[in-house]
Amino acid sequence: MHQDSRIFIVGHNDSVENSLRGHFQAQGFRRVMSSTYDIVDTANASIVNDFFKEFKPEYIFLGSVLSGGIAANQKSPAEFIYENIQSQNVVIHASRYFHVKKLLYFASSCVYPKEAKQPIKESSLLTGTLEETSEAYAIAKIAGIKMCQAYKAQYGFNAIAAVPATLYGSGSDTDIETAHVLGALIAKFYKAKKEGASEVIVWGSGRPRREFLYVDDFVSASIFLMEKYNGADVINVGCGYDVTIKQLAEMIKAVSGFKGKIKFDASRPDGVKRKLLDITRMRKLGWKPKVSLEEGIEKAYQAYIRQK
Repeated sequence: MHQDSRIFIVGHNDSVENSLRGHFQAQGFRRVMSSTYDIVDTANASIVNDFFKEFKPEYIFLGSVLSGGIAANQKSPAEFIYENIQSQNVVIHASRYFHVKKLLYFASSCVYPKEAKQPIKESSLLTGTLEETSEAYAIAKIAGIKMCQAYKAQYGFNAIAAVPATLYGSGSDTDIETAHVLGALIAKFYKAKKEGASEVIVWGSGRPRREFLYVDDFVSASIFLMEKYNGADVINVGCGYDVTIKQLAEMIKAVSGFKGKIKFDASRPDGVKRKLLDITRMRKLGWKPKVSLEEGIEKAYQAYIRQK
């Protein structure tokens, strides 16, 4: 890619779409468009085809048009599976038809079985039962991976797929009702401190372990993969370590300055017990993250405050 490359980013005004767009703008790329900012309904084949005819994108970064945490997945599984599958079907098919040079598809760590051996290797895909709380979204993401592989095998279309760890950072969803755990906790601790609350309630037991990747690191990995990787196999992108939800809550509490108690609501679902990606392949390719979880939480919390 170079500054005159025609780049199209698909997202839902999320941290990945916004951070990718910001990266390219900062680097002087002149022809970058995204589904949110340029109002492209990627679920509509007619609109997408007209857009591709006019803009002629060369490189596609294909993210979700709908995502969220456990609560959002449980509330809207129909929308999670339908809207994501519809969008990715339209975009991948149009990308091949209109001779896009390369497409990078963003999957999710929920595509792996809930009982997958830790850390999770890419070969674990489709080897077991999915976690029930995110099954609809996971199936949509698996379908996207398989569509990329099918179009590569049958048509020689250069589509690759990456599985990121749980992403967070500036621009992440922080709606307590819909966000992933880190974004939701930032909002909860901020609100609790502001209102002088005595406690913050965290869903679940606090024992599940999660791996988190700062969004700027994932943007770096995405650019790296677009330039360096052309394999058919999905590839994991993570930081290589995880923390318990309890540890995460304590870290965010410290950053926020909240002085009250943390209470875990064990009546709420935990989700899968652990999700740690095996990032051996990515490391061998020559990429590694730069932002520690402590630094990333501080950055994300300060970004949240600036938005208030």
